[in-house]
Amino acid sequence: MQNLKFSLFQLDQYWESKAQNIAKIEHFLTHYTPADTDVVVLPEMFTTAFSMNPEKLAEEADGQAFQWMMKTATKYNFVLSGSLIIHENGKYYNRFYWVQPDGKYYSYNKKHLFTMAGEHLHYTSGNSKIIIEFKGYRICPMICFDLRFPAWNRNLEDYEILLLVANWPERRIEHWDPLIVARAIENQAYVVAVNRVGKDGNGMNHVGHSMVVDPMGKTVAFAADMETVLTAEVSKDLIEITRKNLPFLTERDKFEI
Repeated sequence: MQNLKFSLFQLDQYWESKAQNIAKIEHFLTHYTPADTDVVVLPEMFTTAFSMNPEKLAEEADGQAFQWMMKTATKYNFVLSGSLIIHENGKYYNRFYWVQPDGKYYSYNKKHLFTMAGEHLHYTSGNSKIIIEFKGYRICPMICFDLRFPAWNRNLEDYEILLLVANWPERRIEHWDPLIVARAIENQAYVVAVNRVGKDGNGMNHVGHSMVVDPMGKTVAFAADMETVLTAEVSKDLIEITRKNLPFLTERDKFEI
C-alpha cells in the first residue's frame, strides 16, 4: 500500500485575528507545501489561537472558515485539517475538521477541555471518538489536552494513525515529547502531532516540537522552535510488520468510556 504524506503547519498564530491567520496559511500553502502531499494539518483553533472568547469568535458549523477549508482542499487536491471555534445549538465547541478535496468531511469535538485555562467554562466537551478512513488508512483525530488521557486514546478501533492538533505551551513541553512517543508505542500506531510556536495573547510561549513518530516510538520527523512546514510519510507496511512481529494489541484490555 502507498505511503501517506502529511504536511504539518507549525505556525506563530495571530491572536484572535481570523483574516491574518488565514492569510498566513495561504502564504504557506502557496510557498512551502509539497505539491504531492496528501494531508495538511493546521494547529488547534487555527483561525484564532487558543482563545476563551468563543462568544466573539465562534462561527457556525458551515461558516466562513469551514467554507474556506472546503474550497482550499478542492483547489489544492489534498485534505485540509485543523480545529476551529464552532457555535452549534447554543453551545461552543473546539471542533476538529477533516475536509477532503471531494467535499467529504469529518468532525470531532474535543473531549478533554483544559480546565487550567478555563476551557470547560466556555466550551462543551465532545463525547465520542471518530475514525476517519482515507486511502486505506484509519485515522483517529485528537486535540491538545486529549493527549494526556491514554484510555481515551487507546487503540480499540485498530486505527493506524493518531492525529493531534495543539496549542501546547513551552512550560509543559517536557510532557509533550514523551507522551507522544508513549501513545505511539502503546497503540502501535503513528502519531502525527502539530503544535504552534510564538506567544499567544495571554503571554504564553510555544516552541513547536511538531513531530511524526512511528509505531516503534522512533521519531520520523521533528520541527524545532520556528515557523515551518514539516512533511513526512507514514507507512502502512511498517504498521503491519510491527503488529505482526510484536502482537501486543491482541492482548489489549477491552473497555468502554
